[in-house]
Amino acid sequence: MNHTPETHPYKTLDCIGLFCPIPVFNTTEAINTIEVGEVLEVLTDDPASTQDIPRWAKRTGHKLLKFEDQGDNFRFLIERTK
Repeated sequence: MNHTPETHPYKTLDCIGLFCPIPVFNTTEAINTIEVGEVLEVLTDDPASTQDIPRWAKRTGHKLLKFEDQGDNFRFLIERTK
């Protein structure tokens, strides 16, 4: 069985119950604790994060690999690129 970064992120950041702008601040801190090429999974239930996190990834140059609306929360997979 292949373990791809998409199915097995290096680190998970749980931002459930936190609201803008805390998930973005926490994502910024967490991405700096992993190596370039590793993947950070971010879980949040803040509707604003569906706009904020992709915008943050674009602005900071990291790669948003995946976004999932899981019903009661949102899941982002972000690859550190620099």
